Amino acid sequence: MTKIFYARVDEFWRKEEKYKYLEAQQHCGNVEWQELTPDAKQTWLTEGMHSDFGSFLPMGTKESKSAEQQSAHAIFKTYSNGVKTNRDVWTYSFNDFILAENIKRIIATYNDHQSRWSHREDKDQKVDDFVDYDEKKISWSENLKLDLQRGHKAEFKVEKIRASIYRPFTKQKLYFDRMLNERVYGMPAIFPTPEAGNENRIICLSGVGHDIFRCQMTNLVVELKFSNSANGGTQCFPFYTYNEDGTNRRENITDWALEQFRNHYHDQAITKWDIFHYVYGVLHHPVYRERYAANLKRELPRILFTPDFHAFASAGAHLAELHVNYESQPEYPLEKIENPKAKLDWRVEKMKLSKDKLQIVYNDFLTLDGIPTEAFAYRLGNRSALDWVIDQYRVSTDKRSQITNDPNRANDPEYIVRLIGQVITVSLETMKIVNALPTLGIEASLPVIKDD
Repeated sequence: MTKIFYARVDEFWRKEEKYKYLEAQQHCGNVEWQELTPDAKQTWLTEGMHSDFGSFLPMGTKESKSAEQQSAHAIFKTYSNGVKTNRDVWTYSFNDFILAENIKRIIATYNDHQSRWSHREDKDQKVDDFVDYDEKKISWSENLKLDLQRGHKAEFKVEKIRASIYRPFTKQKLYFDRMLNERVYGMPAIFPTPEAGNENRIICLSGVGHDIFRCQMTNLVVELKFSNSANGGTQCFPFYTYNEDGTNRRENITDWALEQFRNHYHDQAITKWDIFHYVYGVLHHPVYRERYAANLKRELPRILFTPDFHAFASAGAHLAELHVNYESQPEYPLEKIENPKAKLDWRVEKMKLSKDKLQIVYNDFLTLDGIPTEAFAYRLGNRSALDWVIDQYRVSTDKRSQITNDPNRANDPEYIVRLIGQVITVSLETMKIVNALPTLGIEASLPVIKDD
């Protein structure tokens, strides 16, 4: 029978230190090995994992996503990755007019290729040898080359320009199109029309293999790496799903989950929206994230029954309002320090946070002062919400395509200043809610999943 033995050294050791350690041992027999035994899910490295996690209700499973298994035991029937375009600099932009011009340019180049490909003399010519890789004109990908070979024409449609969330608290316009997006996954069934965002919500969280767990709710199409996961991308759990023409709206919380919650809490008044918000509240609990950090790296979240369902559902609903409608929140009152030697200017090139994190140097004209330290406590991964805004709202030019993405709004020049104040408010309010969440009651009763 094969056995696996494992040894580890300090994860912060440099290569030289590891070589020195091996040299000192002289022989593999001198290394202190630990025999590994996999758990029931064949996970070999189980350090930090907690077995009770497996008894909680799964948010989603591959079985529940199958059309034949809609009665599978999970809270959500289906879930989806965010959109993977493989050409973000072309298909995303802060400016919808510039986005349209970029898309028209790539479509013109593609259609020219398609016409020449269909009339080429050498029918054995490989597509990789045929296409022009000038990245100032087009960005090729595997699926776009397949469309070329299949004779598919591209067509610009202005209605495909959609509002989207590219990174936390960072809205950009997306050209939402199956041909120019390498993978749209299940997003067309979640936000089939712009109007769907008026009623639908999605809980976006780190996929399996992430570095630090994070989640945020939104009502817009999201990008695959929205949560900046190193692996697995972003997984999105919607409240509603639709046919791709926007018809046949249906709830995505399973009847099985509704029954589980109502039976456990002896409360037939619990609704599926309550469960949706309850899940969001639990996912923000610091003890849940810390205790199950290792489990969350290896599988999608599982949700436990806490002692106070309605407290978590209420907290989750409040968090949802803050995070989805962050642009409607009041601005935190920052002091605006204006440089008398510079002309009035609301334009951002690249913001800079002071070393003490009390100020944001907005531009040569303006410095925003009085940032509360507590604002940095609300983190999405390895950055705070405010750090995301400072990082993302800057003018950038892609070296390959020479496409410039400019977050400044000519029709609303003070938008970014206002956004900073709003995100600070969201951060402070989020932490008030998170810090006031009741106990998880992990040491008390654990959920028992009942089979039919």
